[in-house]
Amino acid sequence: MENVTLHAHYDGSQIQLDEPYELKPDTRLLITIISPAADNSAWENFSRQGLAAAYSPAEPEYALSMVKEPNPSYERG
Repeated sequence: MENVTLHAHYDGSQIQLDEPYELKPDTRLLITIISPAADNSAWENFSRQGLAAAYSPAEPEYALSMVKEPNPSYERG
């Protein structure tokens, strides 16, 4: 079985999956508890700043003629 990420919640007595998924008995699970009070705003701001720097309006356009070594596996779609 491949690894799958499923959303779930604790209803006060059991862990409930938020979407249907068939699990066989004795399936091994890894549970991550996400704190509702977790403040991720610092990470969100850090991510926004990184994306803004990487994809700024001043980002140059690169012409196809500037490619030095084409990738033969790349398919233009």
